[in-house]
Amino acid sequence: MGTEAASPARPFSVTSEVGALRTVLLHRPGDELRRLTPRNNDQLLFDAIPWVERAQQEHDIFAEVLRGRGVEVLLLADLLTETLRVSGAARIQGISGAVDARRLGHVLADELAAYLRTVPAPELAQILMAGMTFDELPFGPDATSLVRRMHHGHDFVIDPLPNLLFTRDSSLWVGPRFAITSLAMPARARETSLTDLIYAFHPRFLGVRRAYESHTAPIEGGDVLLLAPGVVAVGVGERTSPAGAEALARSLFEDDLAHTVLVVPIAQTRATMHLDTVCTMVDVDAVVMYPAVQNSMCAFTIRKKDGGGAIIGGPDPFLRVAADAMGIGKLRVVDTGLDGVAAEREQWDDGNNTLALAPGVVVAYERNGMTNARLADAGIEVLPIPGSELGSGRGGPRCLSCPLSREEV
Repeated sequence: MGTEAASPARPFSVTSEVGALRTVLLHRPGDELRRLTPRNNDQLLFDAIPWVERAQQEHDIFAEVLRGRGVEVLLLADLLTETLRVSGAARIQGISGAVDARRLGHVLADELAAYLRTVPAPELAQILMAGMTFDELPFGPDATSLVRRMHHGHDFVIDPLPNLLFTRDSSLWVGPRFAITSLAMPARARETSLTDLIYAFHPRFLGVRRAYESHTAPIEGGDVLLLAPGVVAVGVGERTSPAGAEALARSLFEDDLAHTVLVVPIAQTRATMHLDTVCTMVDVDAVVMYPAVQNSMCAFTIRKKDGGGAIIGGPDPFLRVAADAMGIGKLRVVDTGLDGVAAEREQWDDGNNTLALAPGVVVAYERNGMTNARLADAGIEVLPIPGSELGSGRGGPRCLSCPLSREEV
Protein backbone atom coordinates (compact mmCIF):
# COMPACT_ATOMS: atom_id res chain seq x y z
CA MET A 1 0.00 0.00 0.00
CA GLY A 2 1.26 3.48 -0.86
CA THR A 3 0.45 4.93 2.56
CA GLU A 4 3.33 3.21 4.29
CA ALA A 5 3.18 3.01 8.05
CA ALA A 6 4.55 5.93 10.00
CA SER A 7 4.72 6.93 13.61
CA PRO A 8 1.27 8.14 14.68
CA ALA A 9 3.03 10.54 17.03
CA ARG A 10 4.33 12.61 14.13
CA PRO A 11 2.20 15.77 14.17
CA PHE A 12 0.86 17.48 11.08
CA SER A 13 2.26 21.01 11.03
CA VAL A 14 3.86 23.26 8.42
CA THR A 15 5.24 26.70 9.29
CA SER A 16 7.70 27.29 6.43
CA GLU A 17 8.59 26.33 2.87
CA VAL A 18 11.99 24.90 3.75
CA GLY A 19 11.83 23.12 7.11
CA ALA A 20 12.87 19.48 6.81
CA LEU A 21 9.98 17.71 5.05
CA ARG A 22 8.60 14.79 7.05
CA THR A 23 5.22 13.88 5.52
CA VAL A 24 3.80 14.76 2.12
CA LEU A 25 0.63 14.06 0.14
CA LEU A 26 1.10 13.03 -3.51
CA HIS A 27 -1.18 11.62 -6.18
CA ARG A 28 0.25 9.06 -8.58
CA PRO A 29 -1.17 9.75 -12.06
CA GLY A 30 -3.86 7.27 -13.00
CA ASP A 31 -6.72 6.58 -15.36
CA GLU A 32 -7.96 10.15 -15.07
CA LEU A 33 -5.09 11.13 -17.40
CA ARG A 34 -6.26 8.55 -19.93
CA ARG A 35 -9.46 10.57 -20.28
CA LEU A 36 -7.54 13.39 -21.96
CA THR A 37 -8.03 13.74 -25.73
CA PRO A 38 -7.30 16.46 -28.29
CA ARG A 39 -10.96 17.46 -27.92
CA ASN A 40 -10.88 18.06 -24.18
CA ASN A 41 -7.29 18.66 -23.07
CA ASP A 42 -7.63 22.46 -23.20
CA GLN A 43 -10.83 22.37 -21.17
CA LEU A 44 -9.15 20.04 -18.68
CA LEU A 45 -6.14 22.39 -18.43
CA PHE A 46 -3.45 20.29 -20.11
CA ASP A 47 -1.18 21.66 -22.84
CA ALA A 48 -0.54 18.21 -24.31
CA ILE A 49 -1.80 14.64 -24.10
CA PRO A 50 0.53 13.01 -21.57
CA TRP A 51 2.06 9.56 -22.05
CA VAL A 52 0.49 8.12 -18.92
CA GLU A 53 2.89 5.24 -18.32
CA ARG A 54 5.87 7.58 -18.56
CA ALA A 55 4.17 10.11 -16.27
CA GLN A 56 3.69 7.31 -13.73
CA GLN A 57 7.37 6.32 -14.03
CA GLU A 58 8.43 9.93 -13.50
CA HIS A 59 6.12 10.27 -10.50
CA ASP A 60 7.46 7.03 -9.00
CA ILE A 61 10.98 8.44 -9.29
CA PHE A 62 9.84 11.62 -7.56
CA ALA A 63 8.27 9.64 -4.71
CA GLU A 64 11.39 7.49 -4.31
CA VAL A 65 13.62 10.58 -4.15
CA LEU A 66 11.45 11.84 -1.29
CA ARG A 67 11.45 8.50 0.52
CA GLY A 68 15.21 8.31 0.08
CA ARG A 69 15.48 11.52 2.09
CA GLY A 70 13.34 10.18 4.92
CA VAL A 71 10.00 11.66 3.80
CA GLU A 72 6.81 9.71 4.46
CA VAL A 73 4.80 9.68 1.23
CA LEU A 74 1.02 9.41 1.49
CA LEU A 75 -0.83 8.72 -1.76
CA LEU A 76 -4.19 10.36 -2.31
CA ALA A 77 -5.77 7.35 -4.03
CA ASP A 78 -4.89 5.09 -1.10
CA LEU A 79 -6.18 7.59 1.45
CA LEU A 80 -9.40 8.08 -0.52
CA THR A 81 -10.01 4.32 -0.80
CA GLU A 82 -9.38 3.85 2.93
CA THR A 83 -11.70 6.76 3.73
CA LEU A 84 -14.54 5.34 1.64
CA ARG A 85 -14.01 1.91 3.21
CA VAL A 86 -14.30 3.09 6.82
CA SER A 87 -16.88 5.88 6.55
CA GLY A 88 -20.42 5.66 5.23
CA ALA A 89 -20.74 9.42 5.56
CA ALA A 90 -17.71 9.87 3.33
CA ARG A 91 -19.29 7.62 0.68
CA ILE A 92 -22.51 9.62 0.71
CA GLN A 93 -20.67 12.93 0.58
CA GLY A 94 -18.34 11.79 -2.21
CA ILE A 95 -21.19 10.50 -4.35
CA SER A 96 -23.22 13.66 -3.75
CA GLY A 97 -20.29 15.80 -4.89
CA ALA A 98 -19.82 13.78 -8.09
CA VAL A 99 -23.43 13.29 -9.23
CA ASP A 100 -24.84 16.60 -10.43
CA ALA A 101 -28.62 16.50 -10.76
CA ARG A 102 -28.63 19.93 -12.37
CA ARG A 103 -26.72 18.50 -15.34
CA LEU A 104 -28.02 14.92 -15.36
CA GLY A 105 -31.63 15.45 -14.32
CA HIS A 106 -33.09 13.90 -11.21
CA VAL A 107 -34.07 10.58 -12.80
CA LEU A 108 -30.57 9.69 -14.04
CA ALA A 109 -28.85 11.28 -11.03
CA ASP A 110 -30.90 9.25 -8.56
CA GLU A 111 -30.29 6.02 -10.49
CA LEU A 112 -26.54 6.66 -10.72
CA ALA A 113 -26.24 7.61 -7.04
CA ALA A 114 -28.11 4.47 -6.02
CA TYR A 115 -25.71 2.33 -8.06
CA LEU A 116 -22.60 4.06 -6.67
CA ARG A 117 -23.75 3.38 -3.12
CA THR A 118 -23.32 -0.35 -3.88
CA VAL A 119 -19.82 -0.08 -5.38
CA PRO A 120 -16.82 -1.33 -3.33
CA ALA A 121 -14.49 1.36 -2.00
CA PRO A 122 -11.59 0.83 -4.47
CA GLU A 123 -13.90 1.02 -7.49
CA LEU A 124 -15.79 4.00 -6.09
CA ALA A 125 -12.53 5.87 -5.44
CA GLN A 126 -11.50 5.17 -9.04
CA ILE A 127 -14.80 6.53 -10.39
CA LEU A 128 -14.60 9.66 -8.24
CA MET A 129 -11.09 10.35 -9.59
CA ALA A 130 -11.24 9.12 -13.18
CA GLY A 131 -14.89 9.86 -13.90
CA MET A 132 -17.41 7.83 -15.90
CA THR A 133 -18.82 8.08 -19.42
CA PHE A 134 -22.39 7.45 -20.47
CA ASP A 135 -21.19 4.26 -22.19
CA GLU A 136 -19.83 3.05 -18.85
CA LEU A 137 -23.12 3.37 -17.01
CA PRO A 138 -23.96 -0.05 -15.58
CA PHE A 139 -27.61 0.13 -16.58
CA GLY A 140 -29.14 0.40 -20.02
CA PRO A 141 -30.96 3.42 -21.47
CA ASP A 142 -34.70 3.64 -21.06
CA ALA A 143 -37.46 6.05 -21.96
CA THR A 144 -37.26 8.05 -18.73
CA SER A 145 -34.03 10.08 -19.16
CA LEU A 146 -33.86 12.65 -21.92
CA VAL A 147 -30.34 13.58 -20.76
CA ARG A 148 -29.05 10.12 -21.50
CA ARG A 149 -30.76 9.89 -24.88
CA MET A 150 -29.30 13.22 -25.99
CA HIS A 151 -25.66 12.63 -24.93
CA HIS A 152 -23.01 10.75 -26.86
CA GLY A 153 -21.65 7.63 -25.25
CA HIS A 154 -18.18 9.10 -24.75
CA ASP A 155 -19.55 12.16 -22.93
CA PHE A 156 -18.86 12.23 -19.21
CA VAL A 157 -21.63 11.50 -16.76
CA ILE A 158 -19.02 12.16 -14.04
CA ASP A 159 -16.12 14.38 -15.08
CA PRO A 160 -12.55 13.09 -14.61
CA LEU A 161 -10.04 14.98 -12.46
CA PRO A 162 -6.72 14.85 -14.37
CA ASN A 163 -5.26 17.71 -12.33
CA LEU A 164 -5.43 15.69 -9.10
CA LEU A 165 -1.69 15.06 -9.38
CA PHE A 166 -1.17 18.72 -8.41
CA THR A 167 -2.00 18.12 -4.75
CA ARG A 168 -0.61 21.52 -3.77
CA ASP A 169 -3.74 23.37 -4.83
CA SER A 170 -6.76 21.75 -3.19
CA SER A 171 -5.53 22.12 0.39
CA LEU A 172 -2.69 23.64 2.35
CA TRP A 173 -1.40 23.52 5.90
CA VAL A 174 -0.51 26.53 8.02
CA GLY A 175 0.85 25.48 11.37
CA PRO A 176 -1.16 22.53 12.73
CA ARG A 177 -4.29 23.36 10.74
CA PHE A 178 -5.39 22.65 7.17
CA ALA A 179 -7.23 24.90 4.76
CA ILE A 180 -9.58 23.64 2.08
CA THR A 181 -9.26 25.96 -0.88
CA SER A 182 -11.67 27.06 -3.60
CA LEU A 183 -10.34 26.22 -7.06
CA ALA A 184 -11.10 28.78 -9.74
CA MET A 185 -11.31 26.64 -12.87
CA PRO A 186 -14.46 24.52 -13.42
CA ALA A 187 -12.34 21.51 -14.44
CA ARG A 188 -10.79 21.44 -10.96
CA ALA A 189 -13.69 22.44 -8.72
CA ARG A 190 -14.49 18.91 -7.47
CA GLU A 191 -10.89 18.14 -6.41
CA THR A 192 -11.39 19.89 -3.09
CA SER A 193 -14.34 17.65 -2.25
CA LEU A 194 -12.06 14.59 -2.31
CA THR A 195 -9.39 16.26 -0.19
CA ASP A 196 -12.09 17.36 2.21
CA LEU A 197 -13.37 13.79 2.54
CA ILE A 198 -9.90 12.54 3.46
CA TYR A 199 -9.25 15.19 6.10
CA ALA A 200 -12.74 14.85 7.55
CA PHE A 201 -13.08 11.05 7.71
CA HIS A 202 -9.73 9.26 7.36
CA PRO A 203 -8.51 7.91 10.72
CA ARG A 204 -5.06 9.39 10.16
CA PHE A 205 -6.50 12.90 10.38
CA LEU A 206 -8.75 12.50 13.41
CA GLY A 207 -8.60 15.60 15.56
CA VAL A 208 -7.02 17.94 13.02
CA ARG A 209 -8.66 21.35 12.77
CA ARG A 210 -9.46 23.62 9.86
CA ALA A 211 -7.81 26.99 9.44
CA TYR A 212 -9.94 28.27 6.62
CA GLU A 213 -12.53 27.11 4.15
CA SER A 214 -13.87 29.10 1.23
CA HIS A 215 -16.79 28.17 -0.98
CA THR A 216 -16.94 31.51 -2.75
CA ALA A 217 -13.73 33.53 -3.21
CA PRO A 218 -11.15 31.55 -5.18
CA ILE A 219 -7.81 30.74 -3.58
CA GLU A 220 -5.39 27.98 -4.59
CA GLY A 221 -2.48 26.43 -2.73
CA GLY A 222 0.00 27.17 -5.50
CA ASP A 223 -0.46 30.86 -4.71
CA VAL A 224 0.40 30.47 -1.01
CA LEU A 225 4.02 30.55 0.18
CA LEU A 226 4.91 30.22 3.87
CA LEU A 227 7.93 32.53 3.82
CA ALA A 228 8.70 32.14 7.53
CA PRO A 229 6.77 31.27 10.69
CA GLY A 230 3.95 33.80 10.85
CA VAL A 231 4.66 35.27 7.39
CA VAL A 232 2.57 34.16 4.41
CA ALA A 233 2.69 35.37 0.79
CA VAL A 234 -0.41 34.99 -1.40
CA GLY A 235 -0.35 35.51 -5.16
CA VAL A 236 -3.39 37.11 -6.80
CA GLY A 237 -3.83 36.46 -10.50
CA GLU A 238 -5.51 33.88 -12.70
CA ARG A 239 -6.46 31.49 -9.89
CA THR A 240 -6.65 33.44 -6.61
CA SER A 241 -8.81 36.55 -6.21
CA PRO A 242 -8.22 39.58 -3.95
CA ALA A 243 -11.25 38.54 -1.91
CA GLY A 244 -9.81 35.05 -1.45
CA ALA A 245 -6.45 36.42 -0.34
CA GLU A 246 -8.05 38.83 2.14
CA ALA A 247 -10.36 36.17 3.56
CA LEU A 248 -7.42 33.82 4.10
CA ALA A 249 -5.39 36.57 5.78
CA ARG A 250 -8.16 37.47 8.21
CA SER A 251 -8.78 33.81 9.03
CA LEU A 252 -5.08 33.20 9.73
CA PHE A 253 -5.00 36.25 11.99
CA GLU A 254 -8.06 35.10 13.93
CA ASP A 255 -6.45 31.71 14.53
CA ASP A 256 -3.05 33.22 15.46
CA LEU A 257 -1.41 31.35 12.58
CA ALA A 258 0.17 34.43 10.98
CA HIS A 259 0.95 38.04 11.81
CA THR A 260 1.75 39.26 8.27
CA VAL A 261 0.29 38.34 4.88
CA LEU A 262 1.87 39.72 1.70
CA VAL A 263 -0.58 39.85 -1.21
CA VAL A 264 1.34 39.72 -4.50
CA PRO A 265 -0.32 40.65 -7.81
CA ILE A 266 0.86 38.38 -10.65
CA ALA A 267 0.02 38.34 -14.35
CA GLN A 268 -3.21 36.55 -15.22
CA THR A 269 -1.67 34.24 -17.80
CA ARG A 270 -1.18 30.51 -18.25
CA ALA A 271 2.59 30.86 -17.83
CA THR A 272 2.17 32.52 -14.43
CA MET A 273 -0.97 30.83 -13.15
CA HIS A 274 0.33 30.69 -9.55
CA LEU A 275 2.85 32.57 -7.44
CA ASP A 276 4.96 29.41 -7.24
CA THR A 277 5.43 29.44 -11.02
CA VAL A 278 7.59 32.57 -10.68
CA CYS A 279 9.05 32.24 -7.18
CA THR A 280 9.73 29.50 -4.63
CA MET A 281 11.92 29.36 -1.54
CA VAL A 282 15.09 27.26 -1.65
CA ASP A 283 16.61 28.21 1.73
CA VAL A 284 15.58 30.14 4.82
CA ASP A 285 16.84 33.34 3.18
CA ALA A 286 16.79 32.51 -0.54
CA VAL A 287 14.34 32.21 -3.43
CA VAL A 288 14.59 31.09 -7.03
CA MET A 289 12.79 33.69 -9.11
CA TYR A 290 11.90 34.55 -12.68
CA PRO A 291 14.09 37.58 -13.48
CA ALA A 292 11.40 39.25 -15.60
CA VAL A 293 9.40 39.97 -12.42
CA GLN A 294 12.21 40.35 -9.91
CA ASN A 295 12.24 44.15 -9.91
CA SER A 296 8.60 44.74 -10.73
CA MET A 297 6.85 42.34 -8.35
CA CYS A 298 5.21 44.21 -5.50
CA ALA A 299 3.09 43.30 -2.50
CA PHE A 300 0.33 44.71 -0.37
CA THR A 301 1.11 44.10 3.29
CA ILE A 302 -1.70 42.99 5.58
CA ARG A 303 -0.71 43.04 9.25
CA LYS A 304 -2.60 41.78 12.22
CA LYS A 305 -3.66 44.58 14.55
CA ASP A 306 -3.46 44.28 18.29
CA GLY A 307 -6.93 43.64 19.58
CA GLY A 308 -8.14 42.16 16.30
CA GLY A 309 -8.63 43.21 12.71
CA ALA A 310 -6.03 44.10 10.11
CA ILE A 311 -4.24 47.04 8.58
CA ILE A 312 -3.27 47.13 4.90
CA GLY A 313 -0.30 48.96 3.39
CA GLY A 314 1.52 49.14 0.08
CA PRO A 315 2.04 48.17 -2.60
CA ASP A 316 5.80 48.05 -2.07
CA PRO A 317 8.63 46.04 -3.67
CA PHE A 318 8.05 42.38 -2.83
CA LEU A 319 11.64 41.39 -2.06
CA ARG A 320 12.08 44.28 0.38
CA VAL A 321 8.83 43.85 2.30
CA ALA A 322 9.25 40.08 2.38
CA ALA A 323 12.70 40.40 3.97
CA ASP A 324 11.36 42.96 6.45
CA ALA A 325 8.45 40.73 7.45
CA MET A 326 10.76 37.73 7.80
CA GLY A 327 13.15 39.69 9.99
CA ILE A 328 16.17 39.22 7.73
CA GLY A 329 18.35 41.82 6.07
CA LYS A 330 17.84 40.68 2.48
CA LEU A 331 16.45 37.80 0.48
CA ARG A 332 19.00 36.09 -1.73
CA VAL A 333 17.71 35.66 -5.27
CA VAL A 334 18.70 32.96 -7.75
CA ASP A 335 17.59 33.82 -11.27
CA THR A 336 15.96 31.39 -13.68
CA GLY A 337 18.23 30.79 -16.68
CA LEU A 338 21.09 32.93 -17.96
CA ASP A 339 19.40 35.24 -20.49
CA GLY A 340 15.93 36.40 -21.43
CA VAL A 341 15.11 33.55 -23.79
CA ALA A 342 16.54 30.85 -21.53
CA ALA A 343 14.78 32.32 -18.51
CA GLU A 344 11.46 32.40 -20.33
CA ARG A 345 11.85 28.79 -21.51
CA GLU A 346 12.81 27.48 -18.09
CA GLN A 347 10.12 29.49 -16.33
CA TRP A 348 7.55 27.89 -18.69
CA ASP A 349 9.03 24.48 -17.84
CA ASP A 350 8.65 25.14 -14.10
CA GLY A 351 12.24 26.07 -13.41
CA ASN A 352 11.07 28.21 -10.49
CA ASN A 353 8.77 25.53 -9.13
CA THR A 354 11.04 23.67 -6.72
CA LEU A 355 10.16 21.64 -3.64
CA ALA A 356 12.44 22.17 -0.65
CA LEU A 357 13.18 19.01 1.35
CA ALA A 358 15.29 20.94 3.88
CA PRO A 359 17.04 24.32 3.99
CA GLY A 360 19.24 24.43 0.89
CA VAL A 361 18.00 21.11 -0.56
CA VAL A 362 15.41 21.12 -3.37
CA VAL A 363 13.81 18.82 -5.93
CA ALA A 364 13.67 20.27 -9.44
CA TYR A 365 12.93 19.09 -12.98
CA GLU A 366 16.15 17.94 -14.63
CA ARG A 367 15.23 19.64 -17.92
CA ASN A 368 15.90 23.10 -16.44
CA GLY A 369 19.65 22.68 -16.55
CA MET A 370 20.64 26.34 -16.46
CA THR A 371 18.46 27.18 -13.48
CA ASN A 372 19.65 24.08 -11.65
CA ALA A 373 23.26 25.04 -12.31
CA ARG A 374 22.64 28.51 -10.91
CA LEU A 375 21.04 26.98 -7.82
CA ALA A 376 24.07 24.74 -7.35
CA ASP A 377 26.40 27.73 -7.75
CA ALA A 378 24.42 29.45 -4.98
CA GLY A 379 25.06 26.52 -2.64
CA ILE A 380 21.71 24.81 -3.08
CA GLU A 381 21.70 21.01 -3.42
CA VAL A 382 19.49 20.10 -6.38
CA LEU A 383 17.87 16.67 -6.63
CA PRO A 384 16.82 16.41 -10.30
CA ILE A 385 13.85 14.35 -11.45
CA PRO A 386 12.43 13.74 -14.94
CA GLY A 387 9.34 15.75 -15.80
CA SER A 388 8.70 15.60 -19.53
CA GLU A 389 5.22 14.09 -19.04
CA LEU A 390 4.42 15.32 -15.51
CA GLY A 391 4.91 18.88 -16.74
CA SER A 392 2.28 18.66 -19.49
CA GLY A 393 -0.28 20.10 -17.08
CA ARG A 394 2.08 22.98 -16.19
CA GLY A 395 3.32 22.06 -12.75
CA GLY A 396 6.66 21.27 -11.14
CA PRO A 397 7.72 19.41 -7.98
CA ARG A 398 6.10 21.96 -5.65
CA CYS A 399 2.81 21.74 -7.55
CA LEU A 400 2.93 17.95 -7.30
CA SER A 401 3.18 17.89 -3.51
CA CYS A 402 1.22 19.00 -0.45
CA PRO A 403 3.46 19.04 2.64
CA LEU A 404 1.64 17.82 5.74
CA SER A 405 4.54 17.95 8.18
CA ARG A 406 7.81 19.91 8.28
CA GLU A 407 10.28 20.50 11.06
CA GLU A 408 10.52 24.00 12.49
CA VAL A 409 13.25 26.28 11.14
